[in-house]
Amino acid sequence: MGFKMKFSDIFISIFVIGIILLIIIPVPLGVLDFLLSLNIAFSLLILLISIFIKESLDFAVFPTVLLLATMFRLALNVSTTRQILGQGYAGNVIEAFAQWVIGGDAVVGFIIFVIIVIIQFLVITKGAERVSEVAARFTLDAMPGKQMAIDADLNSGLIDETQAKARRAKIQNEADFYGSMDGASKFVKGDAIAGIIITVINIAAGFFIGMSRLELSMGESLNRFTLLTIGDGLVSQIPALMISTATGIVVTRRASEGQLGDDIISQMLQNKKVLYVLGSTLGLLGLFTPLPALPLTTLGCIFGFLGFQMRDKGTTDQIAESAEEGDGKMEEIRKPESIIPLLQVDPIELEFGYGIIPLADPNQGGDLFDRLVMIRRQIALELGVVIPMIRLRDFIQLDANEYIVKIKGSKVAGGSIMFDHYLAMNPGNVEGEIKGIETVEPAFGLPALWINETEREKAEIYGYTVVDPSSIISTHLTEILKKHVHELLGRDEVKSLIDNLRESSPTVVDELIPNIMSIGDVQKVLANLLREGVSVRNLLTILETLADYARANKDVNILTEYVRQSLSRHITSTYITDKFARVVTLDQNLEATLMESIQQTEGGSYMSLSPDVSQALLNNLAVQIQNLLSLGEQPIVVTAPIVRFYFKRLTEQMIPDLIVLSYNEIEPDVQIQSAGMVRI
Repeated sequence: MGFKMKFSDIFISIFVIGIILLIIIPVPLGVLDFLLSLNIAFSLLILLISIFIKESLDFAVFPTVLLLATMFRLALNVSTTRQILGQGYAGNVIEAFAQWVIGGDAVVGFIIFVIIVIIQFLVITKGAERVSEVAARFTLDAMPGKQMAIDADLNSGLIDETQAKARRAKIQNEADFYGSMDGASKFVKGDAIAGIIITVINIAAGFFIGMSRLELSMGESLNRFTLLTIGDGLVSQIPALMISTATGIVVTRRASEGQLGDDIISQMLQNKKVLYVLGSTLGLLGLFTPLPALPLTTLGCIFGFLGFQMRDKGTTDQIAESAEEGDGKMEEIRKPESIIPLLQVDPIELEFGYGIIPLADPNQGGDLFDRLVMIRRQIALELGVVIPMIRLRDFIQLDANEYIVKIKGSKVAGGSIMFDHYLAMNPGNVEGEIKGIETVEPAFGLPALWINETEREKAEIYGYTVVDPSSIISTHLTEILKKHVHELLGRDEVKSLIDNLRESSPTVVDELIPNIMSIGDVQKVLANLLREGVSVRNLLTILETLADYARANKDVNILTEYVRQSLSRHITSTYITDKFARVVTLDQNLEATLMESIQQTEGGSYMSLSPDVSQALLNNLAVQIQNLLSLGEQPIVVTAPIVRFYFKRLTEQMIPDLIVLSYNEIEPDVQIQSAGMVRI
């Protein structure tokens, strides 16, 4: 394949250089005949390709080919002009066109030449140029909408990432193609103008040379050089006409998806009524008017017969299509494979009632699809993972304004909105009261009010935080996904992250996987980190830490603690902002009790405490956290490294959002003050 590509590049380079040399170096008549024949064959090839392509991008190289064909044709014009004016003869091809095509009549040939140039320049080229210009403009204008449609299909699950990437590339290529065609059509226009100028110059210069150098009479000189020039012009303009036609066909293929011949026949002859009317009209014109009866009545009979055939064919096709469709559906239902898609469980689903549909419909001004794209980007930046596509689905059993969020088929959260209303929340420093319907903000459980459009401006002036329904749903969904992101990170997702890192840091990946740890073990460590809101975006540091400690210890929980210590700067900056924090600590006797209760097994380690000790610990912890909250501080518990993980698991059932850090996870320049101590 590489050799083929290399040979193609070399061949094109030689071809372009040859075109330049063709303008400079005189060419023997035999070679010139071959090149003129090659020009005709090349133009015919382009025309045939343009007819048989299904869409314009199937011939995406056409603008460049158009440039090369125009250069080749103009170079041949220079060579033939050199032969005509220098020797009064330009080879057998031009002589054949001068004698056979135009019958040796210079006047008739000149008129035919002028008509061909007019057809090419004013009709085909002008139309193709306009179509290219409009197509380029509309393609560029439509790009944002097409990109949004692709993102919408991606988020709804209709397509995957690979298909979305291919569709985006196609849109970009389409815009580039029509932009190039808008400029490339100027080549054909300029070629037509150059053909006229070259012809006039050759006739005038040949007339003068024939009389002055070849000592021909005025009539002989005019007839000889006019015939040669017109023959040369036809040899040049007929290929140019074919390429102009190909240009028009290519740029007008946007609205069609099949073969050109099939589309023309099927679309023009598909209506039998039209064929009947056409046949009757032609027959009447032939029988009752002075027009020739034989051709008109013959054509009338032909079109009437085609209409009759289309009727029979349409009925037969309809019956066959119905039968095939019925058989196909039954056959599909009978297949065991048809049940397999029913087993598919979507990782993330957002189901909503019919009243929320306008928020998800871009045609109605909804922007929920765009917000879902931003949610995935936000989570990727904050937590370092790419969550699966979020499938949107309207669910008739829900209330009109209700929505629910499902993770792997199970409901994890839900809420309701009031369409055409806004949610106003009091941040604590509002300066007035507004009218609204009391409610609770679904993402954080804050008290709020549903207000209408008339109250919105007043609420913002008073200092309320006002959000629209789409923002409410997207914010709630974001918080739910952050909370459950560790459940969405599977082995395949971890493998993708590791493969991405391998491109820049192959050494650490090859050292760790699979010699020291498996993909599954790494997935468990990453899930432990995400479960407590620690970003895994710094995957290089995580894998380097695992490579350092995993040889000596295979417990993924202990390995997680080593990784957290390596990420101490990130963890500290996330929870402690001012280099000072009031925290709750554990009594030394309590920590000793916790360490003694850790049991090691082949499947890992766990903490075994008696119910009385656990209850006493949790009760005292609740008191200390309440004291910390009364001081206006964020509840943070700091423990010894060896018990941090187990203490977090013990408390997360009662206080799931409690931040538990170890001393080794806090940077040395941070000052810690104990505001309370947990004892039993």
